[in-house]
This record gives sequence, C-alpha cells and structure tokens, in this order.
Amino acid sequence: MPQQTFDEIVEKYVEMNIAHPFREGNDRSTRIWLNLILKKEIKQVVGWSRVEKDDYLMAMECSPIKDIEIKHILRNALTDKINDREMYMKGIDHSYYYEGYNIYRVEEL
Repeated sequence: MPQQTFDEIVEKYVEMNIAHPFREGNDRSTRIWLNLILKKEIKQVVGWSRVEKDDYLMAMECSPIKDIEIKHILRNALTDKINDREMYMKGIDHSYYYEGYNIYRVEEL
C-alpha cells in the first residue's frame, strides 16, 4: 500500500490493525509503527495525549468501514515535534491507557 500522504498512511494503519494476528500488544505496536511512518514520510507524528480514548476506540472500531473519523481525530493531533522524547514517551503511556492499563506512568519509573 502507498504511504506518501497522511490519508494513505492512515489507510495503511487501519489495514494493519485489521490484519494483526494477536489480540494483546499489537495495537500499541501499530501506534508506534504509525508514528514512525508519519515521521519518515510527512515529518509529523501523532501527539497521542491529544487523542481522547473513547473517541479513538470508537473511530478505530468503525475504521474498516469508514475511516473518515479516525483520519479526523489523528489529523487534529499531529505535531511536528518528531524528535521530542517526552512526546514519544507520553505516546507510550497513552497507548497503555487506551488498552486499559494505567497502573504505571513512564515519568514515575
């Protein structure tokens, strides 16, 4: 699948989310993978702390049928802080939060 534009990248992300064979951990991995592709191709990443959990989960659930909502949510969370370590680590925190894990936070470790 092509991955030069934001829309193409998110479409690929949706397909990868559908295709992944394991229930545990792959959503977190694909969110990191998404940011790596966005960083490489369009010099932006998703600031996951700007993405509301329930909105994200609902949009991802609908995304195989209609991806406009997930594109809108992710586009509004884009940032050009592509080399910001704190942004990256907050993204990992939020990935665990989306999956229902919030016992530990990176800043507390």
